[in-house]
Amino acid sequence: MMNWIAVGTLSDIPRRGARCVATPQGKIAVFRTAEDQVFAIEDHCPHKGGPLSQGIVHGAAVTCPLHNWVISLETGKALGADEGAVRTIPVRIEGERLFIALEALASRAA
Repeated sequence: MMNWIAVGTLSDIPRRGARCVATPQGKIAVFRTAEDQVFAIEDHCPHKGGPLSQGIVHGAAVTCPLHNWVISLETGKALGADEGAVRTIPVRIEGERLFIALEALASRAA
């Protein structure tokens, strides 16, 4: 059973933007696309640990602000010639409210 944690509302995150949420398992970046899709991934680039929540969102991907790596918000994998991945976190939307599942992060880290 997943433990869903409330992390705010859809309107808290600008379109093509992100918010960073501190959790016991580390920082989670919650993204909103131009089409109002919501994704959550670990907030560090697999390359050099750059803050993905500060990157540029385009489509269902984010570009790291440090070295321009492009990370899929759907899979957490680096796109193009780059290799590496971050964990994706399940997101649930109830009306305007956003929730992330922390068990998924804890169990994958074990």
